[in-house]
Amino acid sequence: MKESAGEEAVVDSFINERDDHRPYVVIHSSRWPEAALTLRDHEELRCDYLRNLSGVDQETHLEVAYHLLSLTHKREYCVKVKTDRDQPSIPSVAPVWPTANWNEREVYDLLGIDFPGHPNLVRIMMPDDWVGHPLRKDYEPLDPEV
Repeated sequence: MKESAGEEAVVDSFINERDDHRPYVVIHSSRWPEAALTLRDHEELRCDYLRNLSGVDQETHLEVAYHLLSLTHKREYCVKVKTDRDQPSIPSVAPVWPTANWNEREVYDLLGIDFPGHPNLVRIMMPDDWVGHPLRKDYEPLDPEV
C-alpha cells in the first residue's frame, strides 16, 4: 500500500480480534483515492466489492469505515478514513466502487461529510430544507418534539 499510495498513506493497521480477526487499515484522507485503487487492483488484494460504508461520529473526529471484500481471494478487510469535525471531507470512491454512490450520499446527509468527486452528492433521506445532520452527537434539533 505504501509503495503505490505513498509512504504517508497508511496511518495505522491492525488485526481486529473482536471482529473475527479482520485486517483493519487506517488511510490518510488525502491518499484515499490512490489507496482505493490499490485495494481494488493489486493482485494480492483484489478488493473488488464494497459491501458497505458507514459514517461514525467519534466526538473528536468523524470517520468512514469501508467494508471491502475480495471475491477472488475470499477475504474481508475494513478500511477507515478519518476527517475533521469542522470541515469534514473524504474523497469519493464512487468511481472506484459504484456501490459507494448512495452510501456516501447517506453519510453526507446524516453526518455532513463532504465527498469531493461524487457524481451527485445531494441529500437522500432528509428534506432539502432540513437544518443540520441528525446522526452527529452534537446535533440539536430545532424542534425537540420532531
